[in-house]
Amino acid sequence: VSYGTAGFRGNASGMEYVFFRMGMLAALRSKLKEAAIGVMVTASHNPEHDNGVKLIDPQGEMLAQSWESLATALANVTNDQLIEQLKQIIDSQKIPLSNTSFMLIHVYINNSYKPSSLSLSRAVLDGASAFGATCHDHGLLTTPQLHYILACYNGGDIKVDEEHYYQNYASAFKALLNVVSLCKLNPVTSPVTVDCANGVGAAKLTKLAERIGANIIDIVVYNDGQSGKLNENCGADYVKVQQRAPAGLNMEPFHRYASFDGDADRLIYYTLDSDCNFILLDGDKIAALFATYIRDNLKKASINLRLGIIQTAYANGNSTNFLINQQNIEIACTPTGVKYLHEKALTFDIGVYFEANGHGTITVNQECKNKISAAAFDPNKSAEERFAAKKLKLFLDIINQTVGDAMCDLLAVEAILQDKNWSVKEWYRIYTELPNRQAKVQVADRRIIETGDAERKVILPSMLQPAIDELVRKYPSGRSFVRPSGTEDVVRVYAEANTQENADDLAQQVSLAVYNIGGGVGKKPLFKGN
Repeated sequence: VSYGTAGFRGNASGMEYVFFRMGMLAALRSKLKEAAIGVMVTASHNPEHDNGVKLIDPQGEMLAQSWESLATALANVTNDQLIEQLKQIIDSQKIPLSNTSFMLIHVYINNSYKPSSLSLSRAVLDGASAFGATCHDHGLLTTPQLHYILACYNGGDIKVDEEHYYQNYASAFKALLNVVSLCKLNPVTSPVTVDCANGVGAAKLTKLAERIGANIIDIVVYNDGQSGKLNENCGADYVKVQQRAPAGLNMEPFHRYASFDGDADRLIYYTLDSDCNFILLDGDKIAALFATYIRDNLKKASINLRLGIIQTAYANGNSTNFLINQQNIEIACTPTGVKYLHEKALTFDIGVYFEANGHGTITVNQECKNKISAAAFDPNKSAEERFAAKKLKLFLDIINQTVGDAMCDLLAVEAILQDKNWSVKEWYRIYTELPNRQAKVQVADRRIIETGDAERKVILPSMLQPAIDELVRKYPSGRSFVRPSGTEDVVRVYAEANTQENADDLAQQVSLAVYNIGGGVGKKPLFKGN
């Protein structure tokens, strides 16, 4: 097993030993950092029979990459080697065992109380207790809520809890709407329907909406876990990949629909056009909405800050063109995985990052926050400049900067649409996405595929990238890249072109090239639109 961006994840059966060992590792990390460490038990967007575990560092950030290899090594040794491996970690990291350790343990289970989470979380607690960790179980939370609570706790607010989260973000949302008098100028005329993937987000979103008030935003929760399975034919990943509504949802043209994933750290929007064609507004569209709103208010407030959007190779080509050529916003590209995007975002004064799957957030350094706050009350600025600065400050207060947070991102989208008096139609039309297709090819060994240039080019096998380049040249607006999966022996293929038919054909041809050059196994991928 290998610790990646999502920690350890797979079929829950037989994984207790991994969770036990991660409890021990979290206790050691806590001793080293002299701070609370979070442990999240979550299957995210995976099927209900799966589960996973990941560690959260003191400020709510993902586990330091240098410790990912330690986690992998600890999970893979035999029981006879376990003590020696722990000693190696303690010695190499110079961990003072005399330090106390404290952990916030979160058990992720869906509303029907996923059986595996109970035993697996117990294994984490047992492992932590082996090193004398003081453990506190905050119970059923979304992944972003745990990140938020952990950051607040280590920031000195030792009484922080779930209610603190609701009050903070509900107040920030209402404050922005009050400042621009949106409740009077642009009254809510339609609800937003949110598919919560039968996961933990359903109950939590309901609580957040109650603290805001239905007179300000009307949120209709769908797939609340009372029936149906976690992430089955629903949720952000299903809607994104299948490009269709969750099962059983009867959609209306230009009504606002959104989907979370199982642990509520991903968000995508969608709707139907007047001809009932499905329209997807994924992470690219959310990032563009956020970045242009921030850029516009920075300009109106006459504040000079470096704003950047961080994308991966999966970002739609037209989103990149729109942001660079029409909006003059700086773009950076990183490998797939939010740990890479978050790290790059921190190099900007304000960094906006979203993967196309809807996982993302905004980062702002403290100096920039202070600069924006000061501008909101600067007597030397005009009323219009101060107003824009105040709106920007309140907007950024809505964002959970520790990690992608579907609930906070939902509020941020809704606030911008109300401020602009936009329907989902106006948002969708800011640029038109190029048709695209994703596929995967079974290979004997994914490790023979090596990529560079933020996964946009194949380095090995040396014949593969020239073959892809030759295929891409045959299609107008063609673009394609391939990358090995991080968890299974498959190579993922992405293709886009001027029409859906061409995108499908390009994906098929590139898949065949991967199969022939990259050691494909099983039946050849002779498919179209798969």
